Amino acid sequence: MIIKSRSEPRELTLMRYLKTRKDLSANDENYFSTLEKGFKGEQMCDVWLGNLSDSWLIINDLCLERNNTVFQIDTLLVSHDIIHLIEVKNYEGDFYIEDEKWYSTSKSEIKNPLLQLKRSESLFRQILKDLGFTSQLEAHVIFINPEFHLYQAPLNLPIIFPAQLNRFKNKLNLKSPKLKDKHIRFAEQLVSCHLTESPYTRLSSYSYDLLEKGMPCAICTAFITELTGGLMVCNNCSCKEGVSSAVKRCVDEFQILFPDRKITTNVIQDWCKIIQSQKTIRRVLQKNFKSVGVGRSRYYV
Repeated sequence: MIIKSRSEPRELTLMRYLKTRKDLSANDENYFSTLEKGFKGEQMCDVWLGNLSDSWLIINDLCLERNNTVFQIDTLLVSHDIIHLIEVKNYEGDFYIEDEKWYSTSKSEIKNPLLQLKRSESLFRQILKDLGFTSQLEAHVIFINPEFHLYQAPLNLPIIFPAQLNRFKNKLNLKSPKLKDKHIRFAEQLVSCHLTESPYTRLSSYSYDLLEKGMPCAICTAFITELTGGLMVCNNCSCKEGVSSAVKRCVDEFQILFPDRKITTNVIQDWCKIIQSQKTIRRVLQKNFKSVGVGRSRYYV
């Protein structure tokens, strides 16, 4: 049973929109790539857990706070007598450990993922104690990418390697006792503590005036230059999309990039650029949003 599903992080969505409408710096490009690869790894983990037995509750993407310290948990698996805290890593390539430090085979040092795991485990144990929940807790780093390999790894590390994933899941599926209402209540308590906005998000600076205006293709993100018979036609990949759908998609993008700006017909027409008819813009806004005010002061929420 999935108590909390996973959704794309707002920061990743925002960075993807910015990448379409401006040139990202090298640092921002690397950061975007890291966010995207991490999310893909978490999605791979979700697929791997897709046929887990109903003896488990699954809680994804928890952002919690304890002692003024915010920490994130990729996946929690809750059964009648044990909780598995899972940190997912989508590393690819060959790595090794030397003096408790982690390196790629190109000699570049990387963050030790076990330090992050240990920190999250310690803070989560305190939350369990606060909630009066006494189940056993085990924490693991799961390396989900089959192209990952770690040399010189001690045997006692709390790591699940790609070749061990199926055996680990088979072990989970051996759990047979049914969950009780108290486990569901506990899971719901945890979800209620979830912080919707992490204080550690790192956003690239941007302004409306410096972003390219237009309507990116829903498939390849190239800007659409052709409007034919009520369809937006992409000259790059030949994708076709209804005008109403494309405008609604661009409004959703505008809301994420500029949550404090009012949505008006004029603003969205400027944002979409290619739509010459205000009537078309207004029709989409009236259909999908609530109108506030009248005349020139009208906006949509």
